[in-house]
Amino acid sequence: MIVSRTAGRPVPEAWRRPALVSVKVIHSLIYFSIEFCMGYIIYAGLKRQEDRRTAIAAGVVAGECIIFLGNRCRCPLTGVAEELGDASGSVTDIYLPELLAANLVWIHVPLLALALYLHARNFIQR
Repeated sequence: MIVSRTAGRPVPEAWRRPALVSVKVIHSLIYFSIEFCMGYIIYAGLKRQEDRRTAIAAGVVAGECIIFLGNRCRCPLTGVAEELGDASGSVTDIYLPELLAANLVWIHVPLLALALYLHARNFIQR
């Protein structure tokens, strides 16, 4: 048995692999949801649409940024993956292409800057 540091509950050996796959599937779903929101924010900025959906998408992206930065630029699910036996602790290695997984921060900073610029421009021109 392995004892999880976060929950303090024993995880049977037979459940480790399915639990790790589940964590990675959940991470992938969260990732694609955030990416969809990021795409929508940029689309809305280009189309000059400021509405409730844009605010919700911006809230999701901002929440993700706050959680990531608050965890010292480390995904909180990395620790869970490590506790379940993943050697690297990576939650992106199975379901995201390696090039994308290795460069998520470098991809998102320019996208965040673009979205901020577009919406600031729209606000100033209004």
